[in-house]
Amino acid sequence: MKDIVASAITPLERFLTLLGPHHRELQWRLGASIVVIVLATIAAYLFIQPITEVCVRPLFNASPYMHRLVYTSLPEAFITYLTLALLIGLAASYPFVLYQFWAFVSPGLHRHEKYLALTVVFVGSLLFASGAAFAFFIAMPRLLTYLLGYAHAGLEPALKFADYLTFVARTIIAFGLAFQIPFLQVMANRGGLVGVDYFRRHRLWFWLALAGLAFLLAMGDLMATLLLALPLALLYETGILLCRLWPRRTSAQTPPR
Repeated sequence: MKDIVASAITPLERFLTLLGPHHRELQWRLGASIVVIVLATIAAYLFIQPITEVCVRPLFNASPYMHRLVYTSLPEAFITYLTLALLIGLAASYPFVLYQFWAFVSPGLHRHEKYLALTVVFVGSLLFASGAAFAFFIAMPRLLTYLLGYAHAGLEPALKFADYLTFVARTIIAFGLAFQIPFLQVMANRGGLVGVDYFRRHRLWFWLALAGLAFLLAMGDLMATLLLALPLALLYETGILLCRLWPRRTSAQTPPR
């Protein structure tokens, strides 16, 4: 048992030795980030009822036969509320956590590296927020309207509370990440990892991968898969267009260190 503990501690000691005098600062910043996440989660839980009403509003507006949600185990509602509060807390504390990370690593970066890091963080965050807003206000209402279109007087939906909020979170996160596609393509092209010709030649494979992702998000429904796959393919083609507008940086254009 002692050997197992010693083998686990040794890499940690090496990591702290590598950080040297900065490990106390890292410890403080990690602790502050955790405290802020916990406080934001508690604050979100205090207002969990109106937050939940906002989340379920697209569902109730999608069909006249959808007017309530159910839960089938005693702790399900509590755990679902707690999970939702944690997700809200993580999203709300994201700027603070990001600042703590930036304050820790920025002293060791060169000027052009700081500029690149700020650009990546700002544009990536903006695109993720845009994708999340697109999912909640545009894609999800239309998707729910289609999926609930099969309901009628003899076939009423009875969705579980936890399953629906999982669907909401999964859709928002998926579209938030999907909106990173053009940005990642441009960064890969500008950084010299792959060229725009690579994205053109392998277009079909990327389309198939995006279609597979849409199929998983739509839970196997073919029409819903089509509704999700089209925006993803459009984002991919947008990335190719942006790669042409901002071509790969040459060595002469690389800023000095």
